[in-house]
Amino acid sequence: MGFRKKSKSPPVLSHEFVIQNHADMVSCVAMIVLLGLMFEVTAKFAIMFITVQYNVTQSLDTDAEDKPESVNYYKYGPKDMATVFFYLLIAVILHALIQEYILDKINRRLHLSKTKHSKFNESGQLATFYSLSFVWGCSILTSEEFVTNPTFLWEGYPHINMAFQVKFFYICQIAYWFHALPELYFQKVRKEDIPRQLYYICLYIFHIAGAYVLNLHRLGLVLLVPHYLVELLFHASRLFYFSDENKQKGFTLWALLFVITRLLTLTVSVLTFGFGLSHTDNQGFSLAEGNFNVLTVRMTCLSAICLTQAWMMWKFINFQLKKWREQSQIQASKKKAVSPKSRPNKKDSRGESCLKMHQSLLEDQAK
Repeated sequence: MGFRKKSKSPPVLSHEFVIQNHADMVSCVAMIVLLGLMFEVTAKFAIMFITVQYNVTQSLDTDAEDKPESVNYYKYGPKDMATVFFYLLIAVILHALIQEYILDKINRRLHLSKTKHSKFNESGQLATFYSLSFVWGCSILTSEEFVTNPTFLWEGYPHINMAFQVKFFYICQIAYWFHALPELYFQKVRKEDIPRQLYYICLYIFHIAGAYVLNLHRLGLVLLVPHYLVELLFHASRLFYFSDENKQKGFTLWALLFVITRLLTLTVSVLTFGFGLSHTDNQGFSLAEGNFNVLTVRMTCLSAICLTQAWMMWKFINFQLKKWREQSQIQASKKKAVSPKSRPNKKDSRGESCLKMHQSLLEDQAK
């Protein structure tokens, strides 16, 4: 881990050296980018990594005789990859800080096994990210009024102009999930857990980047916020379970909200792609205008969402069945363990009576 003091330092540039000091190395790279702002020659390149690019100013017509108000919006472009890279570095640094100063200290108190230790670290990191993203997403939905008027999801498509907080939200989301790929190496994730984590990391990158590039950021926000709430509840419940195995009530609420969120996601997706976008006036495909409102793209997006929801429900059902089988086996083993003790043994009762009679005879003889 980064920022960790070790008594013996491994060889320079070895695997163990990189894993222990990766946060320090990444911090140096981020500092080099920030130092580039101090010089005029490099400031133009450094600012491309730090600030949001492709600013567009639009004037709003008002009824007053004063000058029209100007509003700043943002589009996406190739320079966004530099911004994603910089905030990927920031995500790696924050990941190491949370691991070192919060999760590792809790792990030392709980004395968890290796399997639970890995899952505890995963849930701790994701619970922190989901909670921040959920609060941030709710504030955007409230300010942009996406929830109060569902027709905003398709009216005026293509939605090439984004508010600052919307674009910055997507930049941070893409950067975080890209940072999760090298963290599999930095955190020494077990080989058994790598395929499972790769699946959901790649799915997040695919869906969030797809909504960003296809100018479906409004729909992406509406679907991400409830999904993050459900995932937050799951990982928070798992953290409480690791601290005390009797605390399992959170999983019941999570199971209920999980199914409701899957139905909500399918309903909103079908409504947007099957009804809303198909009936808008601006039909066609144009990369220059950012318009992807054609039947092929709509059906591809809808199919991708439906297949993802079906896969998640399949995993959920298998998880619940496995949990139900484990509980039934535990209850059956308890019944088997209790039943022999509860039944009286005839041989034992006869032996005890003989011993009592023998002791009484010995007492009479002694008298």
